[in-house]
Amino acid sequence: MSEAVSTWLQAGASPLFWPTIVLLALLAGFSIYRTAGLEGNRWVGTLTAAVFGLWVVFFWEVLVRCLDVSRVLLPAPSFVLASMADHAPKLWGDFVQTVGKAVLIGWALGCGLGFAVAVAIDRMPFLQRGLLPVASLTSAVPLVGIAPIAVMWFGFEWPSKAAVVVLMTFFPMLVSTLAGLKASGKLERELMYSYAASYTRTLVALRLPSALPHIFNALKVNATLALIGAIVAEFFGSPTSGLGFRISTEASRMNMPLVWGAIVVAAVTGSLAYALLVALERRAAFWHPSIRGTK
Repeated sequence: MSEAVSTWLQAGASPLFWPTIVLLALLAGFSIYRTAGLEGNRWVGTLTAAVFGLWVVFFWEVLVRCLDVSRVLLPAPSFVLASMADHAPKLWGDFVQTVGKAVLIGWALGCGLGFAVAVAIDRMPFLQRGLLPVASLTSAVPLVGIAPIAVMWFGFEWPSKAAVVVLMTFFPMLVSTLAGLKASGKLERELMYSYAASYTRTLVALRLPSALPHIFNALKVNATLALIGAIVAEFFGSPTSGLGFRISTEASRMNMPLVWGAIVVAAVTGSLAYALLVALERRAAFWHPSIRGTK
């Protein structure tokens, strides 16, 4: 960095600092506005989000350095990236422990169980009277209360975190699938009935395809819930790895750049999982009006 820029990056060192920041903020707003106004490109939304994110990181870096903010309060992005590079093997082990084991397995089991129970309730409506209240009760259980109990039942390894994830993802999938199974039109259902189609045939050919947007909405919501649940569960007992374990341990040591590094890993993982599910939804339900109406 040149000497002039180094001098400018001093807290209030130059009377031109804040006017420059204001001009840069106006430039940022104008660039985001022009990017969002582009037409005929399906990647406009992604590009706009990328431009917005780059400007946020830029202002974060500049203001933290210029105002001499303590690293304990808010480290600059450059410090966070340097810490992530220095501890890359450690963060990779945390990622495998939290995401590769607890999140993926718990998310798959929770969503699968919620889907199966929803189909069972739809097939046998009398089950709704007993299962739905129990399912709603599971969604009301506080995470900070169930996490230590899961650790006592399943141990400190990933199965206890996966159990918490299953509990968190079960009810959203159940409710969304039930709503989706009722989304098919009345005329279509009567047509299937007139063809003497069985319940299974009607389910596979008509009702499940109509329910796909609801099911994918639950999958997307549960992807973020699963990650949050696994990280919080690791606060109450974990082996020597895991994103939640890393955040808790390094925060107690005031090593905030590494704490923010673990947060960045979790945030990027959740964003990528959401984007992947959106892409899968576009391919699986491309014919649905809710998908056709978006670019």
